[in-house]
Amino acid sequence: MPLRNGVQLITYADRLGEGNMSGLNTLLSTKLKGLFTGVHILPFYYPFDGEDAGFDPIDHTTVDSRLGSWADVKQVGESMNIMADLIVNHMSAQSEPFLDVIKHGRESQYWPLFLTKQSVFSEDDAANVANIGKVFRPRPTPFFSEYELDNKEVVPFWTTFTANQIDIDVESDLGKAYLESILEAFTQSNVDLIRLDAAGYAIKRAGTNCFMLEETFEFIEALSKRAHEMGIQSLVEIHSHFETQIAIASRCDSVYDFALPPLVLHTLFSKDASALAHWLSISPRNCFTVLDTHDGIGIVDVGSSGDKPGLLTNSQIDNLVETIHVNSDGESRKATGEAASNVDLYQINCTYYDALGKDDYKYLLARAIQFFSPGVPQVYYAGLLGATNDMELLAKTNVGRDINRPYLSESDIDDALTKPVVKGLVELIHIRNNTNVFNGDFSVTEDTGTLLLVWTLNEDRAELRVEMSTLDATITLLEGGVKSTLSLAKLTA
Repeated sequence: MPLRNGVQLITYADRLGEGNMSGLNTLLSTKLKGLFTGVHILPFYYPFDGEDAGFDPIDHTTVDSRLGSWADVKQVGESMNIMADLIVNHMSAQSEPFLDVIKHGRESQYWPLFLTKQSVFSEDDAANVANIGKVFRPRPTPFFSEYELDNKEVVPFWTTFTANQIDIDVESDLGKAYLESILEAFTQSNVDLIRLDAAGYAIKRAGTNCFMLEETFEFIEALSKRAHEMGIQSLVEIHSHFETQIAIASRCDSVYDFALPPLVLHTLFSKDASALAHWLSISPRNCFTVLDTHDGIGIVDVGSSGDKPGLLTNSQIDNLVETIHVNSDGESRKATGEAASNVDLYQINCTYYDALGKDDYKYLLARAIQFFSPGVPQVYYAGLLGATNDMELLAKTNVGRDINRPYLSESDIDDALTKPVVKGLVELIHIRNNTNVFNGDFSVTEDTGTLLLVWTLNEDRAELRVEMSTLDATITLLEGGVKSTLSLAKLTA
């Protein structure tokens, strides 16, 4: 199905409604009917409830039977675009290939599939210390995990994220065949779009930072090309300096605009739209926009990198982070950094709604800015329903990201759909989906305290005007000669 320029939902199959694929399909065709043109179903492979909520698959080509089957996935895709995760960097330590490696060691047929310390670095310990120090780390944990084989040999395997996520050698024949097998499963199940998860870490070279190397660009290009040949588009998931995002965008179908969430928060906190306007004037147009996802709120995406300045200064970032902690009454602090396991060095774990102090108006203004920014907008299920930080789940699991990964039942959904903030968001989604001018040309201006986001297509026009001193915002639509104006404040009345 061709990719449609409308709002998409991001959700787990197991954490919303009935908790399975068929229930999700029913939900999208009843209570949420007409709201979304696509859905990103977060990892539904076996097992969906692993160490990292499905991002450590034992079998990437199998739908976890507790959620449904490929037939259920295919059914969802008959009425809307489906995006699925292609986890390119790693697989579970409990997977059959890795267990075979544990059993047979270097004699295993799967030995070349996994990266070890020796796969990349030499035997020279002195050189290794220097080279390992250059590697970019997304987490504070060691990136080698030692496993004892059945023959008692202890081997340090490369584990970029957790000890249960063993990095794959995507350049090996086995690695290529593994990725091909996943694409084959997708093509038979109406998957239109793949999210290349953690692709920036896929290629390692001694003496480099092992992140977004030229070889990584080439790998992403080749994988995207292969997906294209199979009728699938690709979306690259990279948290990095904004110039890297721009560079990646020129070499693939689409990228995330991960700079947008922190920039919108900074804009609303400081009432200064200059950084946001600058970014929107240069941001990739072939992007997907989000404010919230299953991960935290990215900070690295607006920060500096080496001698390259970021979109925000260090003091602006410090103020942004601290304001999130204050607005969430310290809850985000309990889910971020050393306070919780499974942490990321560059993300703040908090719902976007809590980050804005549960302020309905500011939340809807943030969504309006997202929907008027270039790109295909996605709304996370917790954000759609105005969910607040799940401190009970966080306390139960001590996984920081669980603060924004709630389990929402059918009754939770029914209750949420009656809340004014959710009703307002639904209206904004309808505007975004049903206004053709968003297929036209975009421009942004920020002058004399006014932020203006404008789309034009022939004689039609859509405009979001925000007075920064008061944050008063107005949406004006001109379609077929008919003009309509909506004060954003009315959406919360």
